[in-house]
Amino acid sequence: MVFMQSLTLESATEKSPGWLARIVPRLHAKAFSGGLIVLTFILVGIFGPLLAPHDPNKQELTAMLKPPQGIGSPHLLGTDNLGRDIFSRIIHGARVSLLVAFAVVFVSGFIGIGLGAISGYLGGKADFIIQKSVEVVWAFPPLLLGITIMAFLGQGLFNLILALLAQRWIPYCRVVRSQSLSLRERDFVTAARCLGATKIQIIARHILPNLIQTSLVIGTFAMASAIISEASLSFLGVGVPPEIPTWGTMLADARIYISTAWWLPLFPGLCIFITVLGINLLGDALRDILDPRLKRTGSGI
Repeated sequence: MVFMQSLTLESATEKSPGWLARIVPRLHAKAFSGGLIVLTFILVGIFGPLLAPHDPNKQELTAMLKPPQGIGSPHLLGTDNLGRDIFSRIIHGARVSLLVAFAVVFVSGFIGIGLGAISGYLGGKADFIIQKSVEVVWAFPPLLLGITIMAFLGQGLFNLILALLAQRWIPYCRVVRSQSLSLRERDFVTAARCLGATKIQIIARHILPNLIQTSLVIGTFAMASAIISEASLSFLGVGVPPEIPTWGTMLADARIYISTAWWLPLFPGLCIFITVLGINLLGDALRDILDPRLKRTGSGI
């Protein structure tokens, strides 16, 4: 009898494994590969001056348009049309992309989450004004709006971040508002309201902490979008000043040499592709882990 009970218990355990046992085997590849790429991207951005073998703006006209020479050579990935080292410029370009991506994600997240929580919880006139502002800003094409802002403010890293912030807060605001509409009807919010908590206290202590998981996923994908947008504006010549090396600027300079010097557009393009792919993989893994429906049913991967 004891043997039958233990056999039944083992069978039930095998048929209904925990959600962690179902998720981890499917997510470890995406989480590990995406996390490794993002970590490498961050380390290269932080320790860029120590890793770069040359000054990214140093010109050597006698060494212009040299192809990649391999490990141990003076120019690992070759040189551009002014003799500048491609490898050093790519490393310093990672620093610009890192700074822009994190600045845009954190500032836009702060603005969007705050406005979304206020809009969803307070409702009424506050909700109407905030959502109408969202509709007005959202009506402009993102790239065209960024070009317009940069044309008005001029080139500069700070101005570039402002241009990218113009619409990046809207996804946070829209998603957070929809969740706040649901959270404000929950029992713990009603209990806090009955105990005399103010609206600010309820938003700060009960609404915002429940929005962290969703905002984290949105921020991960927003980082990839910010890197692509920064490269696009730099490629069009309205990003950072020309003396600051970026991946988009390197692609713009390589346009006329694409048929004669293949390495000029290849390496910065690969950097953009690999970095965005790694961030998207990490964001996809975080979404699967933090999705409440996934925790309950194990589906959605």
